[in-house]
Amino acid sequence: MRSTALAQIPVGVVVERRKARSKWVDFLWRPVSVLAGTPSAAPWTPLAADAETALFFAGEATIELHRTETANYRENLASGAPALWVALCPVSSEQPYEILAVTADPAEGEAFTDAGSNVVEAVPMPPEVMETVARFIAQHHVERPFVKRDRKASAPERENGG
Repeated sequence: MRSTALAQIPVGVVVERRKARSKWVDFLWRPVSVLAGTPSAAPWTPLAADAETALFFAGEATIELHRTETANYRENLASGAPALWVALCPVSSEQPYEILAVTADPAEGEAFTDAGSNVVEAVPMPPEVMETVARFIAQHHVERPFVKRDRKASAPERENGG
C-alpha cells in the first residue's frame, strides 16, 4: 500500500530486556528510547547489559507525518513532554519482537494497544525529531474550526398508535 505521508523521519529503536519476577515468563521487553537518524548497527545488536537488564538496538523505523494529523502533533509538542509511541509486535523467530511502528501521533499510539499482544510504550522524542515535527506543523497545519451540528427535533409520534 502506498503511503500518504508528506514527510518521513528515519529513526532507530532501543529496547530493554529485563528479568521477570514471574514463573510464567523469563523476560519483559519494552521500548525505552528512539534515536534520530539511521544507526549503522545491525538489528538486535546488544548495547549494554548488567545482571538484570540488557539494552538492544532493535532496528530501524520510519515516522510518517500526515497533514491531517497536525493538530495531534501540535498537542504532543505542547504537552511539556513530547513523546513518540513505539509499537512492538510479537513474532515467532529468533528475536521475540519486530518493530510495528513509531509515531508522533498520540491517538495512533493509543490505537496500537488495541491488538492486546503488542508492546506499546511512549518514549521521549529526540530534539532532532521535535524540530522536524515542528517544521511540518508550521508548513502544513490548517486550523479547523469546531462546528456544532444542529440536532433536529424528533418527529412527533402519530396519534392512534401509528
